[in-house]
Amino acid sequence: MRVTTRLPIADGRAVRRYVGQVAHRHPFLLWSALGLHVLAAVTALAAPRLLGDLVQAVEQGTTRAHVDRVVVLLAVFLLAQTVLTRYARLRSQVMGELVLAELREDFVAHTLALPVGTVEAAGSGDLLTRTGSDIDQLGWSVRFALPESTIAVVTAVLTFAAALSVGGWVFLPCLLAVPPLVAGLRWYLARAKDGYLAETASYSQITTTLSETVEGARTVEALGLGAQRVQQGDDDCRASFAAERYTLHLRTRFFPSMELSYLLPVVGTLLFGGWLYARGDVSLGEVTTATLYVQMLIDPVDRLVSILDELQLGAASLARLLGVAQVPDDREVTGRVPTSEKLDAEDVRFAYVEGRDVLHGVDLDVGVGERIAMVGPSGAGKSTLGRLLAGIHPPRAGRVTVGDVGLVELPLGDLRGHVALVTQEHHVFVGTLRENLVLARPEADDEQVVAALRAVDAHEWALALPAGLDTVVGSGGRSLSAAQAQQVALARLVLADPHTLVLDEATSLIDPRAARHLERSLAAVLEGRTVIAIAHRLFSAHDADRVAVVEDGVIAELGSHDDLVAAGGSYASLWESWHGKG
Repeated sequence: MRVTTRLPIADGRAVRRYVGQVAHRHPFLLWSALGLHVLAAVTALAAPRLLGDLVQAVEQGTTRAHVDRVVVLLAVFLLAQTVLTRYARLRSQVMGELVLAELREDFVAHTLALPVGTVEAAGSGDLLTRTGSDIDQLGWSVRFALPESTIAVVTAVLTFAAALSVGGWVFLPCLLAVPPLVAGLRWYLARAKDGYLAETASYSQITTTLSETVEGARTVEALGLGAQRVQQGDDDCRASFAAERYTLHLRTRFFPSMELSYLLPVVGTLLFGGWLYARGDVSLGEVTTATLYVQMLIDPVDRLVSILDELQLGAASLARLLGVAQVPDDREVTGRVPTSEKLDAEDVRFAYVEGRDVLHGVDLDVGVGERIAMVGPSGAGKSTLGRLLAGIHPPRAGRVTVGDVGLVELPLGDLRGHVALVTQEHHVFVGTLRENLVLARPEADDEQVVAALRAVDAHEWALALPAGLDTVVGSGGRSLSAAQAQQVALARLVLADPHTLVLDEATSLIDPRAARHLERSLAAVLEGRTVIAIAHRLFSAHDADRVAVVEDGVIAELGSHDDLVAAGGSYASLWESWHGKG
């Protein structure tokens, strides 16, 4: 039994470190964008000062020419602000796109480097959600929320400084906003991160349930599990609804309290400034300028608070994306080179769930060029042992070696030159048939590609396609049957040219006569290679040098076909049952 575990999520320190690294990689873009934002904010500060001076001039008596000059200056500063803001936003979005592209590349690289066992344990839903909705959310945050928040912070700081330049007395009304702002932000930030992480995790669970139901649709239908799967989907949706309701509750309490805090400084400035004006301590122009500056503070602060919600979502998405890089590697590359192609398993134990081994001290030595058939009842541990022999999983205890070097001590590129696993699973990528085949050997020419297809008896149908090897296959292209797709996977294997092959039901999707024919076609390719074939069809066991019977996580019997039949044990019973039905 396998338990689904979610992939790691980076903590706040890791997120901040990544943001610092981004800033360090792009200093010119960062500082030029920030400089343009500062200049745009400074030009915006001219209007309140000019209007305040105009009010003061009107009170004292002025001319139409003076008013006209003020209007022209206002227009000039407004135009300058517009131009600077345009280029500041452009610079910010250019940097945002660049950073997002780098993050995507890093994410793809880390995802492709994930241990296969980790991906299987986490399930497809979590990874798909990070690849899809988390990337989309972070994209919005980087393109829009981050530049807007930068503008808001710069504008707010400069506007506050300009307000204080009118007179120190402006500081007192501004203090009125601090208690509700601080209290509201502390309350919200203490709850928002966990809330949004739970919300995005609920999306992962919904995706997992849907993908598992779709992928196993035939099994669901055959076993009458439709109602159960629907119920599971309903439960996931209810959990997601509860998570979204919680974050909505946070927003409906947080934002109204913020609106109140914005109004307090404006009202306070008018009242306090009016009182000072009545005492003769300040001029009417100063009260006007101060009030306009404090009024200007509302927009950037409100924008910052509003975007804070999106930044929280973006930060949660970034933490999930960075978390993929925190998955520990299951390989410990030592640099040792195998001295031979001999494959050995020594006292191998393995567990999908801690404390519940599915392999119990397995020993198996595989000679160079030997063919071993691995048979046994379903759930006995055949596929698990095959995956360990192929280096997919590291053993919990014991060693699996090739040439006396542990499989998990070899880099993946080197490992696949020694041993490769071929399973029932296969995938046809979008692209030409040639592109699908040369994935295993990019430098292969058409002659080698056709030879690989011929080796798996696929050259006739492949060359008969409308454009031959240049025919586009996969989603949106030419549809290949399950048997053809499996032949493509096997042809890739021929091109990869590993010495040892672990075949886990590799011909299961082809009908028995075709499978037999395919295995005969592969015989010449497999000549001289080590082959470990995991199968329920016992004709492959009959042809093998030795047969390993796996039962309850151990190799219960090991020997040639004739010896095991003569022994009258488990294998003899399996052979009699299968041969009798044949």
